[in-house]
Amino acid sequence: MFILASSSPTRAKILQSFGIEFKQKSCSFNEESIKTNQAKSFVYLACKGKMEICEQTYGLDTPLLCADTVVSTKDKILRKAKNEKDAKEILLKQSGNEVSILTCIMYKSKEFSFTDLSQTKYIFEKFDEKDLENYLKSGEWRDKAGACMVEGFCKKYIKEVIGLESTAKGLQIEKLLPFLEK
Repeated sequence: MFILASSSPTRAKILQSFGIEFKQKSCSFNEESIKTNQAKSFVYLACKGKMEICEQTYGLDTPLLCADTVVSTKDKILRKAKNEKDAKEILLKQSGNEVSILTCIMYKSKEFSFTDLSQTKYIFEKFDEKDLENYLKSGEWRDKAGACMVEGFCKKYIKEVIGLESTAKGLQIEKLLPFLEK
C-alpha cells in the first residue's frame, strides 16, 4: 500500500488495472516556479518538487508515488491548456509533427527510493479540423499535459510510436512494478 500523490484519474486507472492497492491524495506544487525551457529538466523538477511537498505533508510511514508529465514538440514545452483557445493552439503544434511525451515518476519509502524519467515519441498525422473542433468542445483535453490524449482523440492520428504508451498516459507502470514487488 502506498499513496499515489496525484489527482490524475488516468494514473489511478493504470494502478487499478494491475490490482495495486493505493490511496490517492494530491499535493499542490507550483510548477510556475520552475525556470527551465528543457522538457526533461522541467518534468524532473516538477516531480521532485511534488515529492518534497508530499513528503513534508504525509511523511514516509506510507510510501509515496509522485509523477509528472510534459509534452513537447520542436523543443517547446506544451503545458496544460488554460482554456479552449489555448488547447487549440497547443494541439495544432502537435498536428502533423513529432511529439515527445515525458513522464517522471518517483517512489519513496523509508527503505528505498526509485526515480524514472521516460520518453515516448509519437509522429502524428495532420489532425482533421472538424474532429479537432469536436474534441475541443468535448472538454476531454482539460487537465491533460499538452491537451493530448493518446488513448483518445490523438490515437487515430498516430503514424509511429517509439516508447511505452504508459509513459504517455502518465505512469510507466512497467518500470515501477519490479520495485513494488520487493
